[in-house]
Amino acid sequence: MTTLAMLLPMGVIGPTQIVLIVVLIVVLFGGKKIPELMRGMGRGVKEFKDAVNKDYSDDITATNETVKPEAKKDENTQA
Repeated sequence: MTTLAMLLPMGVIGPTQIVLIVVLIVVLFGGKKIPELMRGMGRGVKEFKDAVNKDYSDDITATNETVKPEAKKDENTQA
C-alpha cells in the first residue's frame, strides 16, 4: 500500500526544501561543475529523444534490399 504520504514522509515539497536541495547540490559539486553536469544531462536527453524518434524506415528498406528471395523454379524446365 504505497501512497503519496508514504513516498514523501515530510509531505509536499515546499520552497524551503527546494532551496535546501539546491544548496546541497552546490556544496557537493561546486559552482563550476554544475553547468558541466547540466550540459551532460541535456546531451543525454537529446540523444535519447533522437533515438526514440529515429526513422527506422531507412533501416527496414536497407534490410529488405540485402535479403534476396529464393529464385522461383520454373515448372516448364523440370524434366
